[in-house]
Amino acid sequence: MPRCIRLAVVNDQPLFIRGLALLLPAVTDQQVRLDASTHDAALASGMVRRSRPDAVVVDVGLPDPGGIRAIAAIKRAEPTVPVLAISDRAGKAGDSGDGYYDDALPALRAGACGYLRKTSEPEELVQPLLAVVDGWAVVLHEVLQVLLAGGRAECRPPILSPDERRLWCAIARGRTVSQIAGELHVSERTAKRLTAGLLRRLNVANRTEAARLAGQAGVLR
Repeated sequence: MPRCIRLAVVNDQPLFIRGLALLLPAVTDQQVRLDASTHDAALASGMVRRSRPDAVVVDVGLPDPGGIRAIAAIKRAEPTVPVLAISDRAGKAGDSGDGYYDDALPALRAGACGYLRKTSEPEELVQPLLAVVDGWAVVLHEVLQVLLAGGRAECRPPILSPDERRLWCAIARGRTVSQIAGELHVSERTAKRLTAGLLRRLNVANRTEAARLAGQAGVLR
């Protein structure tokens, strides 16, 4: 008798979740079913701990604390549960591939064992899900090419606005919050908020890591 794959989903779009719940069992002859879901990234690890699914699908583009942090929290809570990351920000026709640096690679570093486009039809998720449950990694060809290029993406920053780049340069130069606020003509409270947002965009834990990444990426040159 074929094994039934129990799936958990972390996604903030009810229609997407409902589509998976209805269509996955139908297109897999009941081989895959949705057992648990949440729209809140902060609740993801608790949901996975309670439901103990065979695999988890996480939307990278979730609101704060975000899909990347949700993946990391899930892997800390349940290290053996495979996580498949999805996103609609990368891999669109005609783009430059920069979205992969924002989404796919950080998701893989956080512990995901696969990455797919969110626009995939439910039936297109079946084979990747079965693969990750069996211990395989599943990534888009474009992402694989970046990984095979010797990890050059580590030093490539995400696409930032001019104001974000000014803030990053200020952090890299060791400016204080007060000095940053003065340079950006904002309050210190706003400067702290902008700094926290930039750290999330850069996928770093603190200002020191942001400064180190700036040096690697040549931001101050």
